[in-house]
Amino acid sequence: MVKRINLALQGGGAHGAFTWGVLDRLLDDERIEIAAMSGTSAGAMNGAALKAGWAKDGRSGAKANLDWFWGQIGAVTDDALIAWMDAVAPAAPLLAQAMAYSPAYAAFDMATRMMSPYTTGKFYSNPLKPIVEQFHYNDVCSDDGPALFVGATNVRSGKIKIFTGDDITSSALMASACLPTLFQAVEIDGETYWDGGYTGNPALFPLFEGDVPNDIVVVNINPLHRDDIPTDPQAIANRINEISFNTSLLRELRAINFVKRLLRSGTIPHGAMRDVLVHMIADDDLMNDLSVATKSVPNPVVLARLKSAGQAAATRFLDAHFDDLNERDTVDLEAMFAS
Repeated sequence: MVKRINLALQGGGAHGAFTWGVLDRLLDDERIEIAAMSGTSAGAMNGAALKAGWAKDGRSGAKANLDWFWGQIGAVTDDALIAWMDAVAPAAPLLAQAMAYSPAYAAFDMATRMMSPYTTGKFYSNPLKPIVEQFHYNDVCSDDGPALFVGATNVRSGKIKIFTGDDITSSALMASACLPTLFQAVEIDGETYWDGGYTGNPALFPLFEGDVPNDIVVVNINPLHRDDIPTDPQAIANRINEISFNTSLLRELRAINFVKRLLRSGTIPHGAMRDVLVHMIADDDLMNDLSVATKSVPNPVVLARLKSAGQAAATRFLDAHFDDLNERDTVDLEAMFAS
């Protein structure tokens, strides 16, 4: 039996390679049909790469195009080389710590705190532009494959903007991934935009309407929970980053839970509002070992480990919950929001 699902793809810089792995595994399973995707930042890039590849050659084309995209970011795609790098590289916590405390990252971090991306004037260039301009937008915007929704934040109004269909351009993708301390705001049709993670990481509401299934599978790459209280500057900054970029997702999940309570109590009749079924694929253990540094600077070893972790997490999810899809939630929202 084929299960139709929607995907909600979080942003999180280089940690989006985890989503690459999740998508790679889901595309291998012909029992899964991806009906629609809502993505922000790296999630939007992953969604666009999948959709463009799908239009060319279905599942295999989508997998190949995701590999191409992450190769452009800095990932190694040769399995033998990946195995060698993984064997000789330190464990994830040590690697993340080494990156966070390296002089190069310290200088980069200081520069983003002290300097505006506007100080370079006419010499400014967005490093994502040469990559996203290579996407085939006739395919990204086509009716073939999953519907795609890309979120960005309107700088002036502070509201979320959803790009879909022909409105998904290289500018829309750069807007969705525009961290304001790193990149100049992206102007589209007279409005300026920053990273969509501030207002929807990712936006779930585009997946509530239309001819799409009730199931939303959130691919989460920003840990919802950390056991340890951060005390050093890097750890504090890292946790602030995670909380900031989870806030909008938690807000929408809380709203979904509220609607579910109204439906269960009979306050509103069934059918009046969509009863969204929520699922989540994540690896908080790995993400707790990483940091803002591994999110900000693509490292081939980290990217390879993230992809592998994404594949493994998707496999665990399918093994445990395939039969639950289209039937019931696998995230306990009541427990998530219990006081």
